[in-house]
Amino acid sequence: MAKSDTAPSKMDHLRSIWLFSECSKRELALLERACDEATAPAGAVICEEGHAGRELYLIVEGEAKVEKGGNEVARLGPGNHFGELSLLDQQPRSASVIAITPMALIVLPAREFSAVLEEIPSMAIRLLEIMSLRLREADERAYG
Repeated sequence: MAKSDTAPSKMDHLRSIWLFSECSKRELALLERACDEATAPAGAVICEEGHAGRELYLIVEGEAKVEKGGNEVARLGPGNHFGELSLLDQQPRSASVIAITPMALIVLPAREFSAVLEEIPSMAIRLLEIMSLRLREADERAYG
């Protein structure tokens, strides 16, 4: 992943995720340090439906398909992310994500995410507030 002057930084990618959108620069810097960079060849299964999730993925380059029950339900590309709930609950993945093209990814493992929350406990409260808002929005869409 060659970095150019116009390429978004890891911090920019993290800030684009709803879960981290209200984080301070200090919090984002800690999250950035907790992240790894990874690549995936075309055809690689990045996460598999039904298997425990322990990472958040941000797509920097490439394209992936999302499959649920063997059926394609979405396509993801640069700027998209998946697995954010696995940082919190480590439950089985609700879908599989498969690389269509070679991919460059930013990966935030749950263990490193937990260490950041231990360092800044107030961040956990803010994340809960953001999640509560998202749940209320989902309820409103579902129940009007």
